[in-house]
Amino acid sequence: MDLQLAGLRAVVTGGTRGIGRAVVEQLLAEGCQVAFCARTPSQVDQAVAELTPTGDVRGKVVDVGDEAALADWVAASVEALGGLDVVVSNVSAQSFDWRASVEVDILSAVRLMDLVEPHLRRSSSGAVVAIASLAGHMAVPSYKPYSAVKAALVSFMGSLSREWARAGVRVNVVSPGEVYYPGGFWERMRLEEPALYADAVRRNIMGRLADPADVARAVAFLASPAAAFVSGVNLFVDGAAHEFVDF
Repeated sequence: MDLQLAGLRAVVTGGTRGIGRAVVEQLLAEGCQVAFCARTPSQVDQAVAELTPTGDVRGKVVDVGDEAALADWVAASVEALGGLDVVVSNVSAQSFDWRASVEVDILSAVRLMDLVEPHLRRSSSGAVVAIASLAGHMAVPSYKPYSAVKAALVSFMGSLSREWARAGVRVNVVSPGEVYYPGGFWERMRLEEPALYADAVRRNIMGRLADPADVARAVAFLASPAAAFVSGVNLFVDGAAHEFVDF
């Protein structure tokens, strides 16, 4: 199926590792022009060097918690791309700290939406996909800030989907389950807490954790004109785990 993404212009926050990197790769493979940001200069430089041969890509060092830096990046990206069609909000503090979680996972997403709204309204294919988490659907006493802010993100994006619908701008959410990638949380658990890692694999009825590409393909579809009548969705990419959440 042709997703009709070729030639569309996309921005991705947190695009150097894990899900964000896979999303950038998938959008480039579909023919998008992509601008991404992340906080670590060496990772941004490495990602740009590795991805440039695969498509039209540009990366920038940005802390999304810095309002001025975020605004400058969006403005520069829109100018460089010649407009904006697709926005993927991916960053997360992944923190036990309430202030950091609220600032990065919610407030930066709110600011990003304020910045991109006028550009998306001018697009004939405007679409937003936010990366939440299965944790936002669960009660996780050991990780309350993360679960709470992901639930809030889902609610916020749902409200935007209705607010922006008449302008033809679609807003959706992807909520992954446990995702394994080099340097990520679950690789650390496999090496440092093998029993915990084995239990996570065992509990998933598909017998594995998600690969970032599993999530990226879902994001690409929801961001694409092929999903032109899909908005307000929270799509779980979790191997059916959400059907068995213990509240």
